[in-house]
Amino acid sequence: MLSIKNLSKTYNPGDINEMALFDDFSLDVENGQFVTIIGSNGSGKSSLLNLICGNLPVDSGKIYLHDKDITNLKEYKRTEYIGRVFQDPSKGTCPSLTILENMAMADNKGKSFNLSPGVNKKRIDFYRTQLERLKLGLEDKINTHVGMLSGGQRQALALLICTLTPIEILILDEHTAALDPKTCEIIMELTNEIVQESHLTTIMITHNLKYAVQFGNRLLMMHKGCALLDKTDEEKAALTVNDLLDVFTSISVELGN
Repeated sequence: MLSIKNLSKTYNPGDINEMALFDDFSLDVENGQFVTIIGSNGSGKSSLLNLICGNLPVDSGKIYLHDKDITNLKEYKRTEYIGRVFQDPSKGTCPSLTILENMAMADNKGKSFNLSPGVNKKRIDFYRTQLERLKLGLEDKINTHVGMLSGGQRQALALLICTLTPIEILILDEHTAALDPKTCEIIMELTNEIVQESHLTTIMITHNLKYAVQFGNRLLMMHKGCALLDKTDEEKAALTVNDLLDVFTSISVELGN
């Protein structure tokens, strides 16, 4: 479904700070897989997502989606196939627009507005029904400006509108990192519900090892631009947080920490 072939990426080439992060890196993600990615800072997690989403160019190699070469496809073009929820709750929604207007804008992604109304009133009941799924009472605040919402409410809304229209891959870039523990649990349960209901191919970065073990059917641990650990299905299900901590400890010892 998603195929990365022989990818290479070097930061600051020719500079004293030159760093080759990916060198001939390959990865295949099957249709419907929910992949959780962990790793220390600088391991290549976020860079991998940026390369997939197109806001970071590759030096060499290819990225395919359903056998279509998207390596040089512009980032905004990839949004037709890829939805992304960022770590920062302020991203992914427009604070100056209402919840209704945000949902209507997402609902019309890829369509031409022309001179038609920005909000289709016939869709309002549908939007309310979708908001009810969040169990945050936002269906009663549909005319509230998004900038007035809490971080958790905005992140839940961002996740909802990201998947409002059909996408082929959902990218979750540490989307619970800025939230309090209780809100994290709500967002993760909602995430899993949406992913399972829609059978979405999903790639999620997390620093929460409990979530990495609890959610998804495949786990990657990145280190220096390589997949140090790659466990799927039964092998992944058998992993524990302590197993992952042991690998992190061995890496730390290797680095002299």
